[in-house]
Amino acid sequence: MSLATPAIVTQSAVRRLPRLALLLLGLAYVLPGFLGREPWKNLDVAAFGAMMEMARGSSDWWQPQVLGQAAEMTGPLPYWLGALAIQFLSFLPPDLAVRVPFGMLLALTLVCTWYATYHLARQTSAQPVAFAFGGEADPIDYARAMADAALLALVACLGLAQMSHETTPDLARLAMVSAVLMAATRMALPLTRHPWKAVTLWGAATLGLVLSGAPWIALALGAGLLLLVWTSRSAQGAAAPQQLSWVVGLLALAALLASITQQIHWPQALSLPASVADWKRWGKLLVWFTWPAWPLALWTLWRWRHQLRSPHVALPLWAALVSVVNSAINPDFDRSLLLALPALAVLAAFALPTLRRSVSALIDWFTLVFFSGCALVIWVIWFAMQTGVPAKPAANVAKLAPGFNPEFSWLLLLPALLATLAWGWLVAWRVGRHRQAIWKSLVLPAAGATLCWLLLMTLWLPLLDYGRSYGPVARRIATLVPPGSPCVLVDGLGQTQIASLQFQGGLSLRRTGDEAASECRIMVVNPDTQPTLDERVALTDWAYKATVRRLNDRERVLIYQRVGGPPR
Repeated sequence: MSLATPAIVTQSAVRRLPRLALLLLGLAYVLPGFLGREPWKNLDVAAFGAMMEMARGSSDWWQPQVLGQAAEMTGPLPYWLGALAIQFLSFLPPDLAVRVPFGMLLALTLVCTWYATYHLARQTSAQPVAFAFGGEADPIDYARAMADAALLALVACLGLAQMSHETTPDLARLAMVSAVLMAATRMALPLTRHPWKAVTLWGAATLGLVLSGAPWIALALGAGLLLLVWTSRSAQGAAAPQQLSWVVGLLALAALLASITQQIHWPQALSLPASVADWKRWGKLLVWFTWPAWPLALWTLWRWRHQLRSPHVALPLWAALVSVVNSAINPDFDRSLLLALPALAVLAAFALPTLRRSVSALIDWFTLVFFSGCALVIWVIWFAMQTGVPAKPAANVAKLAPGFNPEFSWLLLLPALLATLAWGWLVAWRVGRHRQAIWKSLVLPAAGATLCWLLLMTLWLPLLDYGRSYGPVARRIATLVPPGSPCVLVDGLGQTQIASLQFQGGLSLRRTGDEAASECRIMVVNPDTQPTLDERVALTDWAYKATVRRLNDRERVLIYQRVGGPPR
């Protein structure tokens, strides 16, 4: 064992987090957001629309489409999962069926993060100092406690909540990245049990990343981790297993597949933020999106600075760097940064054995005040929506969501009450017991993030559905379609609007210029394309009928009704 290890951990500090509590926390985090809500704009409902079309045979399975237009996010694998779920879970509503495999992907992310940390904490270089008279942490108990801490750190990350509950390729990429990291950490152990299982997982996750539209992430992540595993085993005097050569072959195969498959594209025209404002926006995103993992991760790098080449630091550090750099050079800062969260959570866990008690207490108090305040705000606004008291929050809701009529639901209220009571009990438990547990500083952040997410997905769910879903507009447009009309013509609409009109409005759509659109009696037009509409249809056959708006006047569509013969 290296004498440079900064970790000083007693056996009493690695007491096990109750498995039932960990399971309930995971369920309370995973299920809200997948149950009971409508598909939200923009990418969530657009991806769902492509899955619907694939399930009913209207879209090519290698090139997911929405009404003949390629899906906005590349990579067919996530769309396959959603389409197959719709077909095989036909007894469920389609929007719920597609969330089943994506809920499993989120659960896979949590599990892989736990095991990645467990394997790294078993490394000799990651073990705490051995005491002269005994009493230091048992290696296995220490590894389990560290893995529990990493899982709590991941759940606590503020940026994880929303995008991890969407049915988009982002969640598939997140699960695959965490699986690659787990496979690498297992291969880095000097005595690897069943190495072929790790190779299989590594290969499957790499292929999954390629088929999820992230080929260069798969290769950059895999190549770096492979090199680090190879060098770390050599440094420990362990022979590199034959299976590592298979990983090289798998990476080469993934590169070949990404190159010859037309539907998977390499990044094009990627560049660093062009202006100071973009750098500031990216910096702010880094601060809040990865909170509270990033300060703990930085502390890990400082306290373990003499062991930066050790697997427990080097492997998650490389995984985090690949995703952070990808975020900087990608227009979608947040969706790219999502992939860094599992690695940052692993790094954050290794800060805990080196934290002072005063720092741990500061984290607890900040978390307690922050999440209790957020929960109080959610409850107050819900109460104002239901009763009109206090008047100001109720007026703000009415102003921001005109036309929204709140309805009371015990089905939504009871989980919120139970979660709030559990939060109160947990605060009392944290203050009064288990002060020495190594994962204690992350219990309140993880539970607080879960509480606020659950409250939002219960108390505020009708309001969020009204504001973030295109459903109200789609249903309003559906009421303007004459009974018996076989289809609706659309012009210039985005994939979000098209998918919502098809699913939430129950309409059969045709694009302008489609020869099969002659029987359509209603046309929905984007105002931006209205000036050139006469180039695609004979406007003498159509009369303006209405304008349908969302919550503000900036997002609207024009409704036309046929008054003449078939379109040109």
